[in-house]
Amino acid sequence: MKPGSDIQDLFSKKEGITNNRHIYTVSEITQDIKVILESNFREIWVEGEVSNFRPSAAGHYYFSLKDQTSVLTAVLFNRTARDTKFKIEDGLKVICYGSIDVYPPRGQYQLVIEKIEPKGIGSLQLALEQLKQKLEKEGLFSPAHKRRIPYLPSRIAVVTSLQGAAIKDIFKVLDRRFKDVHIIVNPVRVQGEGAGQEIAMAIEDLNYFNQLVPVEKRIEVMIVGRGGGSIEDLWAFNEEVVARAIYNSRIPVISAVGHERDVTIADLVADLRAPTPSVAAELVLPEKEELTSRLEEATRDLKMALTDIALGFEETLNNLIHRLILNTKHSWDINAGNLNAVSKKLHLLNPSVKIQQYKERVRDFSNQIYVRMAHFLKLQEAEFKKAIEKLSSLSPLNILARGYSITFKMPEEKVIKDATSVKSGDTIKTRLNKGEILSEVRVVR
Repeated sequence: MKPGSDIQDLFSKKEGITNNRHIYTVSEITQDIKVILESNFREIWVEGEVSNFRPSAAGHYYFSLKDQTSVLTAVLFNRTARDTKFKIEDGLKVICYGSIDVYPPRGQYQLVIEKIEPKGIGSLQLALEQLKQKLEKEGLFSPAHKRRIPYLPSRIAVVTSLQGAAIKDIFKVLDRRFKDVHIIVNPVRVQGEGAGQEIAMAIEDLNYFNQLVPVEKRIEVMIVGRGGGSIEDLWAFNEEVVARAIYNSRIPVISAVGHERDVTIADLVADLRAPTPSVAAELVLPEKEELTSRLEEATRDLKMALTDIALGFEETLNNLIHRLILNTKHSWDINAGNLNAVSKKLHLLNPSVKIQQYKERVRDFSNQIYVRMAHFLKLQEAEFKKAIEKLSSLSPLNILARGYSITFKMPEEKVIKDATSVKSGDTIKTRLNKGEILSEVRVVR
């Protein structure tokens, strides 16, 4: 090769590159990159750690996904962000599903996320744990806030679906245990979009109802629940709006969600948790037969107590009489002894005047003794009569013996205190001192 031939070949190559070159504009090269990336990286799964999380006023979530060596910009638009149950925060390891998108104005590519879930734990479970921690810090689970469930309420509210098995179970148990209770049902959807809002609104509506009606017509306790299901089915009872509605309710709330193994946020906030709707109905109302048995037992205890009191008064009275007799005899013996001593002294002294004076004094002493003894005996007799009268007034049978009677409405044997509680044709039973009379009401005045 001749000197300078290498230089000539080099320039000839550069001349070929120059003649065949294609010059891209920034937009063209960006568009080509966009086509390549978006066509090859569609519907992909990406794993990474959330960093630089920035929610926007429009509801979009902007953040980066990173690993040990690289960072990928990501965006979660508001329509998807609204459906995300758990809280996204820096440091959270996630798995994202979406597509790569190129944003030409900045020449940047990013992952547009269509679905996101935490790594190693379900999104609903993570959301549940995050909400539990938040509400527990605010004191919504505090035992100090929980109210006592009233015993034997006359008006019970139920918040559940009319189509589920829960309402049937509750009605069945309540009807079996106590038929006279008044039940108010506020029907709601118990799963699906918006179910949590409906449940919270139903609780608030029942509390508002209590403000509008007289005290005797107010709801005394509320059962909120549904039958069993998956965590997705029960999710409405894990929503914050339901938890706060239960916490703010002035009516005591019994939660009855799912089966015994299912524990929701509503269970933790409620005043009492029942493992199933049927158990909730059993907790809110005792069995009528049980109440009757307890009433009979209490009646027996009362009779025994009154008998013990009467026996105690009788024993006390006998003791008082015995002491009175002893004191009287002792006083009589003392005074008789004194009389004998005086008589002996008079006999020994024997002056006629002194004898007469002493005799008069003796008579005075005797009169005083008899007067005082008579007064003392009257006082003891009065105390004795008071004790007898008190015993008589405490005896329930004595009231019947004086001509009074007790009238019951049949067949429930409920004591009649007001004529308006019976009507013409009702059967009544009148208990006398001796025996009972069954009657039919003809006229009520």
